[in-house]
Amino acid sequence: MLFRAQQVSMVFGLRLAGGTDVVVKARTDDGRAASCVAAQARLAERGFPCARPLTPVVGVGGLAVHAEEYRPGGEVLHGDSPDMALRCVEVFARLMAELSGVTVAPPLPNPPWVRWDHTDSGLWPAIDFLDGRDQSVVSDHIVQTAERARRRLLASGLPCVLGHADFEAQNLRWQGRQVRTVHDWDSLAWQPEAALVGAASGSFASDGPPTLAPIESSEAFLVAYQDIRGRAFTAVELEIAWAASLWMAAYNAREMALCGGSPAGGDALRAQAAERLHRANA
Repeated sequence: MLFRAQQVSMVFGLRLAGGTDVVVKARTDDGRAASCVAAQARLAERGFPCARPLTPVVGVGGLAVHAEEYRPGGEVLHGDSPDMALRCVEVFARLMAELSGVTVAPPLPNPPWVRWDHTDSGLWPAIDFLDGRDQSVVSDHIVQTAERARRRLLASGLPCVLGHADFEAQNLRWQGRQVRTVHDWDSLAWQPEAALVGAASGSFASDGPPTLAPIESSEAFLVAYQDIRGRAFTAVELEIAWAASLWMAAYNAREMALCGGSPAGGDALRAQAAERLHRANA
């Protein structure tokens, strides 16, 4: 064993008897993994910078497990400036363009931080390890922001596409100006394109505990994405992009509050919520 890590998934770095290094991933089998790994495999085949799956997903007890190539190296970039947003959005736009040609079963349910379309009772998707904690530690401004953002998102009526829903600095590795590896393909989602871009515009700078990028950096991300993809968003799509950035930030701020994590995301949300809600028409 070369390494072991656990967050949403369990990840093991292994050296096989023949000397080959591989990564084995195991996570709760909720029906999403097969689609995520299949999409990852298609992108790897096309030369996109991601680990190539070596096996399909198999069920082991209540877990979904697969192996993929080990891609060490590269560094995490730090910063939340508009210039950093422009570097990151080039990768995200390429990723979304590649995924637009991939046909897999929608990876549902969506990851909870972009699962504003859940059918559970209450505001948040039901998650036992969060719902069983003292909810009074979650600030009213987090709840109210999430309520307004979710209301706008649910009213959009936009078609869903396949996209990466955890586009954060910690999930990218760079070599100089070139991205070496994009990680966390378990976080593919089935949501409107504008919503996925909006979520990424807010989260791209998170290199540890989740935070929210400055408004001017999110704006640079959104403008550049449209330029690269060669299609201007409609007024509704822009509103949905801003609303999605708020939902994801509010979800993360709630989790940090409940788990005693960094308050940085909640502080950024408090400072930016009014302007982002205005841009979301929420």
